[in-house]
Amino acid sequence: MEQHPVESTVIEAIGYSRVLEIHFESGRIYQYYDVPDDIFDAMLNAPSKGKFFNQNIRGKFRYREIEVKSRGAGSSPASAQAAPTTGETGGT
Repeated sequence: MEQHPVESTVIEAIGYSRVLEIHFESGRIYQYYDVPDDIFDAMLNAPSKGKFFNQNIRGKFRYREIEVKSRGAGSSPASAQAAPTTGETGGT
């Protein structure tokens, strides 16, 4: 999947190929399912990627953590998780 580096203090890069993949600055990588392409396009153009993510993606789509890139000691792949499918996002 082609990754698009973005200017953000929270997000390093995003990619889209029927699945939205977000690489966070923390080293964590998540895939979000059933995300419409217009959401991806809007995220690419959003002035704040982190704010857009929190308002339009977090807690609204199924996801799984696919990898934790080594950013220090003890990183390893994480198991799959399911996000709430409602608009509930919980804490930040």
